[in-house]
Amino acid sequence: MPLPKIPSKPATILLAKDYPEAEPGKSPVRAAAAAENDPVEDLISGQAVPAKSTRARKSKAALLAEAPAREATPPAAPATLPAPPRTDKNGKPGPNDGVTAKLRETDMNEPHPAKHKPVEVNVKSPASRKADNSGAAKMFVLDTNVLMHDPTSLFRFEEHDVYLPMMTLEELDNHKKGMSEVARNARQVSRTLDALIANTDDDAIETGIPLAKLGNKDAKGRLYFQTRLNAAELPEGLPSGKADNQILGVVRALESDQSGRAIVLVSKDINMRIKARALGLAAEDYFNDHVLEDTDLLYSGIVQLPDDFWTKHGKNMESWQEIKGGTSSTYYRVTGPLIPSLMVNQFVYFEPKNGEAPFSGQVREINGKTAVIQTLRDYSHNKNNVWGITARNREQNFALNLLMNPEVDFVTLLGQAGTGKTLLALAAGLAQVLETKVYNEIIVTRVTVPVGEDIGFLPGTEEEKMSPWMGAFDDNLEVLMKSDGDAGDWGRAATQDLIRSRIKIKSLNFMRGRTFVNKFLIIDEAQNLTPKQMKTLVTRAGPGTKILCLGNIAQIDTPYLTEGSSGLTYVVDRFKGWSHSGHVTLARGERSRLADHASDVL
Repeated sequence: MPLPKIPSKPATILLAKDYPEAEPGKSPVRAAAAAENDPVEDLISGQAVPAKSTRARKSKAALLAEAPAREATPPAAPATLPAPPRTDKNGKPGPNDGVTAKLRETDMNEPHPAKHKPVEVNVKSPASRKADNSGAAKMFVLDTNVLMHDPTSLFRFEEHDVYLPMMTLEELDNHKKGMSEVARNARQVSRTLDALIANTDDDAIETGIPLAKLGNKDAKGRLYFQTRLNAAELPEGLPSGKADNQILGVVRALESDQSGRAIVLVSKDINMRIKARALGLAAEDYFNDHVLEDTDLLYSGIVQLPDDFWTKHGKNMESWQEIKGGTSSTYYRVTGPLIPSLMVNQFVYFEPKNGEAPFSGQVREINGKTAVIQTLRDYSHNKNNVWGITARNREQNFALNLLMNPEVDFVTLLGQAGTGKTLLALAAGLAQVLETKVYNEIIVTRVTVPVGEDIGFLPGTEEEKMSPWMGAFDDNLEVLMKSDGDAGDWGRAATQDLIRSRIKIKSLNFMRGRTFVNKFLIIDEAQNLTPKQMKTLVTRAGPGTKILCLGNIAQIDTPYLTEGSSGLTYVVDRFKGWSHSGHVTLARGERSRLADHASDVL
């Protein structure tokens, strides 16, 4: 679950008792004013007492009622009688019955519960919204960090034009040296600009270069360069030699030159956008790299079947059994209106009610409104344990069915801390490397982004340098290597040496050009990878290799990466529905009661 967003402006939270009840023929304000003088029932003694004595401080509605009110004609009484109080199936008053139902004392003193979570909304500038309403093409002035974050951002603005200040080109030149991801992106942008400007006349540079010149048909706008010095006045006190201020001066000069057009600055730098808005300039973040606007819409891999699923989909249902790999599975072919909304390898479950047997399955095929659902292997039973590990909840059982299925080549597991992502992945890897020998080695890697300050260079070989980053795997290996106590110290040491010999720790920096054959590749902390880095890793897979991506998108440490633009979010959205991939979002923590409570309250 993503962390709650901090509200942009303070809000007043009313208590449940402060909300006035509307009555037929009376406005809520006048009803609240009249209620101030009416006797009410004391919740403790049960006797009628004056309303003013029950509350020392008046409610907000009462204060509004005491203010000078405008003369208005009271509304006419309703022609029909008020509806009787609603009751449930047992005859008890419903939740909205204000006549007989009473609020508990705790409900009266607690704030009104929030029903909607804050949604991250991409706020556009007023000039940009006005241009969208009129359908006019905008001109986007790109900051350097946008190009270095996404080298293809030049072609992501559809029919709108792109303007590059000379200072942006200067900063690109300053960042092109080195072997980092930023330096590679800067060099790629320079090569793209060189290809766009090749075989172009000087007049064409002044009038704009078509962005579709290199085959990007979606980019229908033009590319403009700063060809002359723009004299724009900035407020006194801003240092004119700073690159950000020079770009702001270019935006202001463009606004004065093209007064009838929307000029929008696009930057990943928050302070740059704040300075632009403070100067009255339109500024926005770069949103085109976001896979989803709201991460709650991210594919979870799990769907709960409605109560009437078998009633609507059980007609002409077919069922049969197949034995694969020594395991018998039951298949159901069902047809109905819910099927088109499902995806291949998505897990479905039916919540048992009234003593019914629980059902959980996996969608194997979809053809129009017909789907084939396969029953799952119960890994919560001790006889089906994976390297001594059994599933503790429904989501872990779904994850183990993906991890132990040799037909699934790509698995993504999302979840907060303590949900068992690393433990399940390591247990499945050891079982398939040392027991069934489906794979010959486990390779573990992760991005080396520190949470705090960097500790500097580390001595030793590649594996020794990576060992401080692999503390999570060492902790889980200690749990998995608890063998039988009768084996003795020599037996336990031999088991540990065998397990360690089959696990290799690799760095992301040396993955380019490699090919892994028959490997069990685990990518930990995958939420810190960019989509381009994720593509580099996934394309390393050779024949017989299985790749696992583990992460929590609520804990991103890489600069300029958000929940919507993370590489883990990217692959989950792009791989959903493929017959050889699967995804599960683990929801319940199983580490300890302390860790679960800390995840909820901290």
